[in-house]
Amino acid sequence: MIYSPSFWAMALANLAHTASFTAFFLLPLYILAHGGSQGDVGLIMGAFALASAVFRPWISEMIDRIGRKHSYTIGTLIMVIIPLIHLAFSDPLGKAYPLFLLIRVIHGIGMAICFTAVFTFIADLIPQNRLNEGIGIFGISGLIGVALGPLLTEVVLNRAGFSGLFLTASGLSMIALVAHLPLKESFHQTTSNGPSFFELLKKGKFLVVGMLSALFGTGIAAIGNFVAPLAEERSLGLISAFYISYSAGAIATRIVGGRLADRYGENRILPYGIGFFAAGLLLLPFTHSLSFLVLTGTCAGVGHGFLFPSLNTLAVRNEPVEIRGKATGIFTGGIDAGSFAGSLILGYIGQWFGLNVLFVFAGLVMATGLFVFGFRSRRPEPIL
Repeated sequence: MIYSPSFWAMALANLAHTASFTAFFLLPLYILAHGGSQGDVGLIMGAFALASAVFRPWISEMIDRIGRKHSYTIGTLIMVIIPLIHLAFSDPLGKAYPLFLLIRVIHGIGMAICFTAVFTFIADLIPQNRLNEGIGIFGISGLIGVALGPLLTEVVLNRAGFSGLFLTASGLSMIALVAHLPLKESFHQTTSNGPSFFELLKKGKFLVVGMLSALFGTGIAAIGNFVAPLAEERSLGLISAFYISYSAGAIATRIVGGRLADRYGENRILPYGIGFFAAGLLLLPFTHSLSFLVLTGTCAGVGHGFLFPSLNTLAVRNEPVEIRGKATGIFTGGIDAGSFAGSLILGYIGQWFGLNVLFVFAGLVMATGLFVFGFRSRRPEPIL
């Protein structure tokens, strides 16, 4: 049974820890309020993604070694504790700047463990002939979290200040911790762990998956780090409206697109995801009203809805269970590597040239995915 109680329990956990993560989409406002620049936003937000990317090979090995659930427990504990530590900072960009960056690094490691473990857990549960559908439907929980995190945090932020942001993020992760603890482990150690993370990365399919994921991550960095400053700079109103429309577009795509991708193959779906996501980014410089902000969010969300499950399925399809953690790690690690590079580079582009140039650059980078896509394997996919 594809939609088992374990599936739905882990979906609740995924919703909660994703909402905790996306609550930090409003952290740039905290950084700017403490005297930081757009460059500081890029560096601090990028430190989170850098840690996720750098530690991903060892995280992936751990998930294939000690199991998906045990790894997820470690990740959620980190996600509960780290937001609370932010409460201790009174001057995060002063003498405590290095420590503040270190906390962001540890937070990034916790998030990397959660994302890699949870999608590997789900891949273990879903039949091969329904991978796109199952991963797509499961991913709706994360998309709801993407909308819920900023929405809850913006309301709390307006009433309780930045301390409310950190308490909300910690509380959401606590829900994830409690929700998954009763579940049984989805995978048990075999006699062999198969090829290492880096050996797997050398294979053609995984190289393309990693590169496309990195470009996707650059676009996510633009959306996660710089939409809030754009909306505030232009007085567009409710910042979370973008993330709500983004999630709505992605959810609608997941409901329809999962079965299509399983029927026709993820290679046929990926170009549409790249195109919609790039278009959403390229439209942001022209956004001067709340309604247009909703439109750009919907467009980018549709692209996300096609891209995420298709790339994830491409990574794990027909791969043995003992390397699925590493396969998922290449996919999620690529996103984090792109998110780090994007956060850093886009931060300085925004500081030097403004937010319009920042989003045009991010959109063009995403569009190069169509070129990278041309290097995929030409072998036909099974039509299921």
